[in-house]
Amino acid sequence: MEYKDYYKILGVNKKASQDEIKKAYRKLAVKYHPDKNQGNKAAEERFKEINEAYEVLGDPEKRKKYNELGANWKQYQDAGFTGQAYGFGGGRPGGTHYYTFKGDPSDLFGGDFSDFFKTFFGGGMGSRFGRSDFWGSEYEQPGSDLTGEIHISLQEAYHGTHRVVNLGKEKIRVKIGPGAYDGLKLRVKGKGEKSRGGKAGDLYLTICVNKDPVFTRKGDDLYVDLPVDLYTALLGGRVNVRTLDGLIKMNIPEGVKNGQLLRLKGKGMPVYGKRNTYGDLYASIQVVLPQKLTPEQKELLRKMKEADKQHI
Repeated sequence: MEYKDYYKILGVNKKASQDEIKKAYRKLAVKYHPDKNQGNKAAEERFKEINEAYEVLGDPEKRKKYNELGANWKQYQDAGFTGQAYGFGGGRPGGTHYYTFKGDPSDLFGGDFSDFFKTFFGGGMGSRFGRSDFWGSEYEQPGSDLTGEIHISLQEAYHGTHRVVNLGKEKIRVKIGPGAYDGLKLRVKGKGEKSRGGKAGDLYLTICVNKDPVFTRKGDDLYVDLPVDLYTALLGGRVNVRTLDGLIKMNIPEGVKNGQLLRLKGKGMPVYGKRNTYGDLYASIQVVLPQKLTPEQKELLRKMKEADKQHI
């Protein structure tokens, strides 16, 4: 049976922090995920190997035992030592240690993990919770996590809203705070699939914000087209601007240009998770030319044109 160097598999050194291990795992898991490598057996095996390594190194207690086991693992296996003899297991009589599996619970003791893992982290039959590891500790096998999507309008994202999620026999009310953004993930603890004797998994909901016909969102800022007549564009004035909170008055400086952006501070989206903090609203000036001119208006424009030539 081959020794598994989990640090080498994840590409980190033995002194790496838990955050560094987590980042390395996520990067590799994305790279070798089966969805991105369909039909690639080598990538599939690499993905399983990465999950196995993170199952051990991602758990501080398992990592500690793995480090203490070290390169001398074979002599303890050959000698038939138990976890208690090795000095890691058991605890006081009746005590039970539980470890949370980070992958798919159905794979925990199946063919997806190596003989090395099953020998030292899941070698024998355990209690109703699952199986015992090399040190006599037992695993609680939680239920699988559930995932779903919630679609909301930009108005709902601005003001905050809620949705009722149907989980078969149970309905739960999910609150969505002001400023929710596309791709935001909400976790509802303990509302995933249940397992026999173990804890239920969690429910993860991804927020999808629908496109708005009027406003464009960029981060916490909003952009809106603002039609302005020719005379206001030339002479300046006050116009109504649409916001997600209603109409407000805005000053237009004289000589404003078509496509110019005017900022309304604090009139954008609420910043998610921060009270009384908002992005900005940018109004894009759209100069509207008159469709028809009276003879008097045409004459005035001719005079303006002549006067303008004299200043060139």
